[in-house]
Amino acid sequence: MLSLLPAGMPSRVDRVVGGRAMVLAPAVGVLLGGIAAGVVAVAQLVQPDAELLAAVLGVLVVAGLSGALHLDGLADFADALGSRRDRETMLRIMKQSDIGPFGVVAIVGVLLVDVAALTACIQAGFGWQSILIATVASRLTLPWSCRTTIPAARPDGLGAMVAATVRPITAALTTVVVLAAALLLVWLSAPLTPDRIVDNVLLFVGTAAAILLAVATSFITTRRARTALGGTTGDVLGATLELALPITLLILALTA
Repeated sequence: MLSLLPAGMPSRVDRVVGGRAMVLAPAVGVLLGGIAAGVVAVAQLVQPDAELLAAVLGVLVVAGLSGALHLDGLADFADALGSRRDRETMLRIMKQSDIGPFGVVAIVGVLLVDVAALTACIQAGFGWQSILIATVASRLTLPWSCRTTIPAARPDGLGAMVAATVRPITAALTTVVVLAAALLLVWLSAPLTPDRIVDNVLLFVGTAAAILLAVATSFITTRRARTALGGTTGDVLGATLELALPITLLILALTA
């Protein structure tokens, strides 16, 4: 559900298990982002001047390890909203296997920003850290998108299994853990030495802002989904995650 990496099957699959999976999504992000970070770091060691290539590889690793399922959700959600039709028609559009023009633009736009922002982060010397932080932050949207105040848009599917399964306090505690871990990584990568204190303080602030904006993305997207669809779906969750990734990378690129 969260990656293509092999994992043991739970003894049961229900809403309780689904809620736990959403809370643990940032931990899966650590694994996926860690692999992507390793690829970026190795690419930089092999060819230090190929920042664009390293960025493309990093973004492709994250998308590939996720089975591109979240990108598919982004495309479906974009096509549905772009149709400007009634609720039932939009839900039907999201179930179709083909991708329309809005979906294509959404996927291409998101991937372009991902690559451009990560390239800037690599050039600033904060590349592998950025893809790791952004991957985790994007997965942080899942517990917030599944908070107890957001219903499912339809009675079946992934959305029905995980909608309204996470208490806001649990999502908030998860956010605190992610923030603390990300700021620790920044501290280890960019200590507040006298000659770099201004730049590194900006990076600390930017990292915190990037993570909080990822959370804000969840609120904005779920609000739109609730208005247009009546609640959330698996496609909405994927779209939220994919929108949060470039936003996080962009903020990191501007402050690194």
